Amino acid sequence: MTDSITVFNRHAVRRHRDRAAIGAAGAADNDSDFLFRESAERLLDRLDDVTRSFPRVLEFGCRTGHMGRALRARRGIDTLVQCDLSEDMAKHALSETGGLALAADEEALPFGGAVFDLIIGNLSLHWVNDLPGALIQIRRALKPDGLFLAAMFGGETLIELRQSLAEAEIAEEDGLSPRVSPMAEVRDLGGLLQRAGLALPVVDSDTLTVMYPDPMALMADLRAMGETNAAVQSRKGFTRPATLTAAAARYAALFADGDGKIPATFQILTLTGWAPDASQQQPLTPGSATARLADALDTKEHPLPDKARLE
Repeated sequence: MTDSITVFNRHAVRRHRDRAAIGAAGAADNDSDFLFRESAERLLDRLDDVTRSFPRVLEFGCRTGHMGRALRARRGIDTLVQCDLSEDMAKHALSETGGLALAADEEALPFGGAVFDLIIGNLSLHWVNDLPGALIQIRRALKPDGLFLAAMFGGETLIELRQSLAEAEIAEEDGLSPRVSPMAEVRDLGGLLQRAGLALPVVDSDTLTVMYPDPMALMADLRAMGETNAAVQSRKGFTRPATLTAAAARYAALFADGDGKIPATFQILTLTGWAPDASQQQPLTPGSATARLADALDTKEHPLPDKARLE
């Protein structure tokens, strides 16, 4: 593990997921997890682009088992292990897929080295305190040339709600506390993948905008998804009704469209990396090229001017 500060209350994260699992089990027409389903489909599409099999797979943050069902139906997967911080979520996934499921913390994965051919996770890592440490553990659990593929919410997520809550709290409570949890930025994640020892790291960003009838409907959805605030430094207790009312009014005034609907932005970051292996393509040594770029482009090469001429 690496040195880190505690940003999130992991016990609160678990409680929120437990509550979401109960809601998912008790409502046949529950569609509050639509973001997780959409993100899972995008991850699976990326996996379809990889022309190789993954006999042993770990899915962390498995939630209700939606992606697990698709993975179990995929050719080349012999063993699927699913885990979630919430025991209730893990039980839900087990009932859906019939495979192997357990409660496990992404910050302390209970697996040995070089176990899995693929480790995949959907919208779970944004709640991890020690993200570098979690990535190192994932790297160690991968077999050589194993694939890591995950999606997480990025820093632009819920920018409208952040602004509205901040302005309302300043106006109503003469102070400001974290009301929406902090999230990672694209520019940081590529370096973290390399720091963890993953080869060929790639970080992509997609933005989804969801329209809601009003801010309260958005907040209800976040609660049903288990995605409400779990920052350690958040103000304790319930938000004052006056603050919520002011935030909703501010949200509508700043962002509502002509029909009165309000947008909610979700930035989804997709992380890809491979456990190093000698069979992987390696970068050439600088200066070892045997062909000129100008020849390949059928153009004339123009040398740069001397530095002295630029001074």
